[in-house]
Amino acid sequence: MRWEEDPVYQAIAQAFVSGDLEMHAGGPLDVRAAMASISQEAKDAFAYDHLPWERFPRGPETRGDVANLRSGDADVVRRALRGVSGELANSACSVAALAVPFLLRVAADPRGHCRVFALELVADIVQWTLGPSRCTREELLRLSGGEWWFEPSAYPGHWGIEAARDAVAADLDLVTALLDDPEPEMRVAAAYAGVAAGRIHDVRSALHVRLRVEADPVVRAGLVLALAQLACEHPDPECRAWTEALWSDPTTPPVVRVSAALGWLCLADAPAPESLLAALEVCATEETARLMAPLPWMRAVDHGDDTGLHRCIRGLLHPDDAEPVLDEDPWALPPILT
Repeated sequence: MRWEEDPVYQAIAQAFVSGDLEMHAGGPLDVRAAMASISQEAKDAFAYDHLPWERFPRGPETRGDVANLRSGDADVVRRALRGVSGELANSACSVAALAVPFLLRVAADPRGHCRVFALELVADIVQWTLGPSRCTREELLRLSGGEWWFEPSAYPGHWGIEAARDAVAADLDLVTALLDDPEPEMRVAAAYAGVAAGRIHDVRSALHVRLRVEADPVVRAGLVLALAQLACEHPDPECRAWTEALWSDPTTPPVVRVSAALGWLCLADAPAPESLLAALEVCATEETARLMAPLPWMRAVDHGDDTGLHRCIRGLLHPDDAEPVLDEDPWALPPILT
């Protein structure tokens, strides 16, 4: 069937191309209302059929992927996760949002397959941003929010992001528990996903608790970025001084000092002080760039031949040159004082 003949697409077009978007807020086509309608008991029972997949573009296909998430075959689970990820990549955020409660339960199940992939996918959904990520002090460590935008089907995509964030907020206990997971990648993904949940006090407290006991420097760097991002979204008068204490402390691991410096630059309006530039000169090495590359904040701004840290330093310090210049050595950092 051609998409023009699909009754779901026809209903979406009639509602949102020719009609008033706000008339449908809270109604049967509002994915936020659909998400709110499913009980915690149904989510815990993995009762995905309690959601109206058939109302949304690509819903039946995504429902099929969700049905496979608890397969005993790791390859089946991986293909299902790739299916949901593909919908997100195609800007079908509404159906990706409907998968969030079940992705969280896959991640939380120690017996499950592809747990890190599932949680990173949740984080990608709730942190989704409009267009290419940019590395300026006004844009790095910022969430999208409030902008109206539409999926290719004409469905209001910002409703999907709001629904996903509501879903994480409803299951925040699952997310914060994963901050203590044995796998470092899981702990970082939990921090990245939690920032967008909206329960500010609970998230900030959980991140600080984990940071006090975290031994892995790269995970600590991720926790620092998460706390700085939280303060960028929800002002915290103490966070700027806290990040300054971290980047100025020579006993702190370089990867943590660099993350704190990035956070400070996004939180402060003042020009970068000489002491911060000196800290970056010492700490922002090729090795630090390699260590930070897997962090989702860096992956979001990594342009392949231009490392995320490379772009961040240049964009934050030299905003007129925020777009990438491809280097022969992608790990070679630019002179930050020039």
